[in-house]
Amino acid sequence: MRPAHTEGAERSGGIGRFVRRLHGIGPLLGLVALCVGGTLLNGDFATLDNAMNVLTRTSFIGIIAVGMTFVIISGGIDLSVGSMAALIAGSMIWLMNGLRDGVGGHTFAPLTIVVLGIVLALVLGGLFGLAHGLLVTKGRIEPFIVTLGTLGMFRALLTWLADGGALTLDNSLADLYGPVYYASLFGVPVPIWVFLIVAAGGALVLNRTVFGRHVQAIGSNEQVARYAAIRVDAVKIATYVLLGLCVGVATVLYVPRLGSATPTTGLLWELEAIAAVVVGGTALKGGEGRVIGTVIGAILLSVIGNILNLTSIISVYLNAAVQGAVIIFVAFLQRSRR
Repeated sequence: MRPAHTEGAERSGGIGRFVRRLHGIGPLLGLVALCVGGTLLNGDFATLDNAMNVLTRTSFIGIIAVGMTFVIISGGIDLSVGSMAALIAGSMIWLMNGLRDGVGGHTFAPLTIVVLGIVLALVLGGLFGLAHGLLVTKGRIEPFIVTLGTLGMFRALLTWLADGGALTLDNSLADLYGPVYYASLFGVPVPIWVFLIVAAGGALVLNRTVFGRHVQAIGSNEQVARYAAIRVDAVKIATYVLLGLCVGVATVLYVPRLGSATPTTGLLWELEAIAAVVVGGTALKGGEGRVIGTVIGAILLSVIGNILNLTSIISVYLNAAVQGAVIIFVAFLQRSRR
């Protein structure tokens, strides 16, 4: 006969495993419940067109949230992604329009101009992420302060570049660039495919590579990670560069949607991206998280917004308030987690 304390320990361990498993599938259960509720409230919710619309709109925030997952797991944060996307969008349009008019008497083919604009977006995203990573690691400045500062800088630079108005892509270039957002492959819009590829790649890197394990180790205990000879600064910098690249990819998909950039472009994207990561189960204190959870979190938030738009339960102007409340509520639930 086993001692009572052994049986108690086994029961405690079994309960702990059950709670962790329930926590892991919590976002998925919430998404399923929302979909059922949305269908009951409005029959248009369950249509294929609406599903494609929700997923397409989710793709921008979802791609950024994948990169944000790595940053938050490593113990960081980035509040500037919305402003960063706005500046990247404005810079793309400014460059593409400039090349369309010719440089030094030399003209460029429209397709070349579009490709150069896409390359600029990815380069700027990577450089902005690199700057954040260096300021956080080498400058020893808190991520919250660094990205709060660049949040204002990025948006101010776009406002200056647009002279307080809007930067609008030339019509001929917009027609050529449009399929990046509006085209479909096998009936699925291109942004959704890109979102799936980025999410799959992110999950593979986080769960199946040494880099992913190092990211989680740093978030769990940075000091122990240093003792384990993990290059903490290099890994942290890489997470911010990865996030910057994700912002660049999302912006590349977003620009052909409206063909313009204004000082309000990307407004509150940082709130949505962080909310998606937190709702997906990633611990705000770092060290724990899953890309698949982030994907579910991003879709869940989009579904909430879609239901509010279709049913008018509350004003659509309160969407950001709902997302903010979700962040606070989930953070409250995580208060005892590492």
